[in-house]
Amino acid sequence: MNPLFERLMRKATLLTQGGSLQEATRAIQRALSGGAAPPAADRPAPAPAANDDTLVVDVEARVVEPAPAPAPAPAPAPAPTPTPAPAPGGGAEQWSDGLFAHQHRPIAYKLFVPAKGAGSPRPLVLMLHGCTQNPEDFAAGTQMNQLAREHGFLVLYPAQTQHANSSKCWNWFKTQHQQRGRGEPALLAALARSVMDSHDIDPERVYVAGLSAGGAMADILGRSYPDLFAAVGVHSGLPSGAASDLMTALAAMKSGPAASRGSGPAVPTIVFHGDADSTVNARNGEALVASALAGQDGPTAPVQASGGRSPRGRDFTRRVHADAQGRPAVEHWLLHGAGHAWSGGSSSGTYTDPSGPDASAEMLRFFLSHRKAAAPAMP
Repeated sequence: MNPLFERLMRKATLLTQGGSLQEATRAIQRALSGGAAPPAADRPAPAPAANDDTLVVDVEARVVEPAPAPAPAPAPAPAPTPTPAPAPGGGAEQWSDGLFAHQHRPIAYKLFVPAKGAGSPRPLVLMLHGCTQNPEDFAAGTQMNQLAREHGFLVLYPAQTQHANSSKCWNWFKTQHQQRGRGEPALLAALARSVMDSHDIDPERVYVAGLSAGGAMADILGRSYPDLFAAVGVHSGLPSGAASDLMTALAAMKSGPAASRGSGPAVPTIVFHGDADSTVNARNGEALVASALAGQDGPTAPVQASGGRSPRGRDFTRRVHADAQGRPAVEHWLLHGAGHAWSGGSSSGTYTDPSGPDASAEMLRFFLSHRKAAAPAMP
């Protein structure tokens, strides 16, 4: 290994452990570029102006519960490796940090590997947090690791940086992050494939889900990489193409998208949205469903609608659009009286509504009903 590369990566590790994340990012960028200082465009920018499109496109994190949620624990320092390390033998459970780079862009992540199912190909779920969150917070709130432990699948939690977005939102509303092969979609897809290469992952069962800005990016990934993801889950998010800049993003969040502009095939999609969401209008959930139906390959059966109430008293309406084989192709859960929060989540994380039906369990049930035939990667 190049001595300069090793030295810079060791420096990045020490900076990360000391909490200097931006300095660590610059050290990684220097290592990847052969030691040259990062260009001015990659250096930390001054505080954004009022019209800067890196401003938060979400609200401050909160728990929809009478008692306030505890603050999330600080993220442990990521491991100083540019690619994920393979899981050791023996089937021991792991909750590990990693650091990955693609096209000179580094990204930290958390990976949960359960003991169950070791030794055979297992599903992978990519989980995209909302604004102001981090992987630990999102894992605690969604309780997806507990489901993974029970059912035997891996969970990958990428971490958006404050350098990329001042409020750690995925940049779903910028055109350079809305298509295959560019920006954050390319980075996240490459990260998922790297984990697939390093672990025994079933390529027919790779899924993506997200909350709010993460949900919007999940829909973009499903549209951009239908050869990678078998199904998509969007909670309190927006459809692909809903915005092209900050102003159109704010308009779509307030009133719903002006038009559904998703193009290309749509993978099976499950949507959760609260009808009292004052941050991302529930019309966005309806637009996600309409766009997913329009992109389905072949006709869908008549919608099946049913109402219900969660064990803790949250009413909901569930609509299922089945494909020709009777499997749910598009599913929509409208949560009555719910705000901008993960339904059925734990108060140990932010953006959660513990009173709602369990969105994590329902997304997993939907995901595992869909397999994707292995196919060569698209350009």
